[in-house]
Amino acid sequence: MSQRAILLTGAAGFIGFHVARRLLACGNEVVGIDSINNYYDPKLKEARIDLLKRDPKFSFVKLDLADRAATESLFAQHGFAEVVHLAAQAGVRYSLQHPHAYIDANIQGFLNVLEGCRHNGCKHLLFASSSSVYGANSRLPFSVHDNVDHPVSLYAASKKANELMAHAYSHLYGLPTTGLRFFTVYGPWGRPDMAMFIFARAILAGEPIKLFNHGKMRRDFTYIDDVAEAVVRLIGHPPQGESAWDGSQPDPATSKAPWKIFNIGNSHPEELTYIVSLLEKEFGKTAKKDLLPMQPGDVEATYADISALEREIGFKPGTRIEDGIAHFAKWYREFHRI
Repeated sequence: MSQRAILLTGAAGFIGFHVARRLLACGNEVVGIDSINNYYDPKLKEARIDLLKRDPKFSFVKLDLADRAATESLFAQHGFAEVVHLAAQAGVRYSLQHPHAYIDANIQGFLNVLEGCRHNGCKHLLFASSSSVYGANSRLPFSVHDNVDHPVSLYAASKKANELMAHAYSHLYGLPTTGLRFFTVYGPWGRPDMAMFIFARAILAGEPIKLFNHGKMRRDFTYIDDVAEAVVRLIGHPPQGESAWDGSQPDPATSKAPWKIFNIGNSHPEELTYIVSLLEKEFGKTAKKDLLPMQPGDVEATYADISALEREIGFKPGTRIEDGIAHFAKWYREFHRI
């Protein structure tokens, strides 16, 4: 791989896989890394990587970013000018039982990436944050200009920590960093621990679907192709720093340092009961519903204000939920040979 290859961490993951395909389709060389852990079925991750390997512009390195020496060696070997960091320990509920996994992957791993970028001439680091950082915020839609100091899960706290760590490196070393707050991403090749996958599996198996907050949860479901397009476009827009930024009235979304935060969402929240109804229609089966109270760490609604994203790259995610679920259901049937 040449020095202009883009580093993509979490390449075997759901979003990473689709971003890699979009980058390759644009003619970029991509070095993908992933630890391929067993948080969910590694066979799905390996299937994604096998597809990516069909393109000669893609190379894969199995690597745990928490391994400091291995990460240092990777950066020293390639000197990546652009890094898209999507590797993370995901999941709100998993963080209630396995907190140490989030410190290892999301804090230690991210620090090693920051150090790799700092010492090897990186011109732009984009990194995955999450809509979970909005935590106890209740004013909708969620704006990047809102304060986000009240996380309600360790997962959310680790993502907020990533934003702060990136800002420190942008301030100290002039490293341009862009944080991406993803809102409930769904689509083909999705994660089995996410709602769309869980609902589909339960409907087809005739098992009850657990609907928390008695089915009144609302999520800003964002189709994966829209997410990949936004990420790839943002690579070419490293933040410069805002000269007019005022420390007496600090804007949480921008800085004098070359650091910026964007919401990546559909800006159209849907109630989970409607999502279930669309899946019922696609699969031709009625779901059994188990209506339950709120879970610890959950929030009632997510809703992205994406005006900053539109201003920056002139792009707005626009895939209708009905169309996105139809694409997902078609892939699900084909992948599972239903």
